[in-house]
Amino acid sequence: MELDTGTTAWVLASAAFVLFMTPGLAFFYGGMTRSKSVLNMLMMSFSAMGIVSVLWVLYGYTLAFGLDAGGHGLIGNLDLLGLKTITTASVTNGLSDFVFVAFQMMFAIITLALISGAIADRMKFGAWALFSVLWISIVYFPVAHWVFAFGAPIYDTGAAGGAGAAAGYVAGTGGWIVSKLGALDFAGGTAVHINAGAAALALVLVLGKRKGFGRDPMRPHNLPLVMIGTGILWFGWFGFNAGSALGANGLAGLAFVNTQVATAAGLLGWIITERFRDGRPTTLGAASGAVAGLVAITPACGSVTPVGAILVGLIAGIFCCIAVTFKHRGGYDDALDVVGVHLVGGLVGTLLIGLVASDTSTGSADLRGLFYGGGVDLLGKQAIAAGAVLAYSFVLTYLIALFIKVTIGLRISEDDEAAGIDTAEHAESAYEFAGLGTAGSGSLAGAPSPSAQVKVHS
Repeated sequence: MELDTGTTAWVLASAAFVLFMTPGLAFFYGGMTRSKSVLNMLMMSFSAMGIVSVLWVLYGYTLAFGLDAGGHGLIGNLDLLGLKTITTASVTNGLSDFVFVAFQMMFAIITLALISGAIADRMKFGAWALFSVLWISIVYFPVAHWVFAFGAPIYDTGAAGGAGAAAGYVAGTGGWIVSKLGALDFAGGTAVHINAGAAALALVLVLGKRKGFGRDPMRPHNLPLVMIGTGILWFGWFGFNAGSALGANGLAGLAFVNTQVATAAGLLGWIITERFRDGRPTTLGAASGAVAGLVAITPACGSVTPVGAILVGLIAGIFCCIAVTFKHRGGYDDALDVVGVHLVGGLVGTLLIGLVASDTSTGSADLRGLFYGGGVDLLGKQAIAAGAVLAYSFVLTYLIALFIKVTIGLRISEDDEAAGIDTAEHAESAYEFAGLGTAGSGSLAGAPSPSAQVKVHS
């Protein structure tokens, strides 16, 4: 099949946008932490870029996008280990296979990085690195196959002009959610956000609460940095969602518009909720609401109208704003609200497809939500997909965390946590406070005692 240069150019650019989201996430999370933890937060995101990129080429891509290993829709085969059969001439649906490899690599990277926000201040960096290898291999790669792998394409070679886009896919060669169940997830509400949010909840339950959680103030140390990160995420998300159309076409345009208006509505929904609940809207609320809107529209951006996208974003902003308070009632320490925003937002967006999906967007009268004249079948499929990913991710993550806990240990010591995880794990400080380190070096040569560092960072 011939290469479509327009499609290839758009998806190449989108892959770069999605990669840019991970440094944006690092800034977003880094600004939300205390000053003594910001470097560790940045390092967890950047280490995800390193670890996942290598594993994706070695075996991740084949497990996620290889033809189904047994016809059950659970995992890909090993035919593409090391990308050994992919060449510069390999093309699927007009898109270079190498470009698709790169695009999906960036999804895997940011999904892992999302989890890190829940564990701020207290997880050993070595434990995080081991967790990254195990989680991305055991949890993400199979789930990506379930959701994103359509299987072997079937081309209509008798069509005018020769083979065009795939007319269908060979049964039994793709993931069970997309090819057997038929649930809709345009860009990763299940595989990315519900997956990461459920994993974050399991991990913090095993890891335990931060020292002083619920008692000491743990406010964001740099809200301008949070807003910069939010802006980068918002920008990069156009590649995440519109790029998932895998073509420079009308569907990409729909996803782009839906992403913009849902994000705007999420921002408004959050700060309006804050205004009525707390008396004033906050900067952190605006940033969090925008991310909630981005999360919720991710699975729905190719199946709802722009008005439906506004509804999705608005509901997500309201629900996520309320959900982030549950960690105090539930007693789990989700430091930067990964559960409240990504798990809840992902569930909202995935389930609302069953209510507001429109055939004008999906192109099929069989794919309409309840509010557009469809039955409950689509809503049921969405619920099954969301529940299956949530359960699989939570249980497997819990077991992975327990394994690490009893082998190399998960947490830093109480003294190191009090002094700051940046100095304990990385021997660096984000800011050159008076008396801490040598000017311009970031080293700890001549650094004050841990007790003095606590006073500096408090």
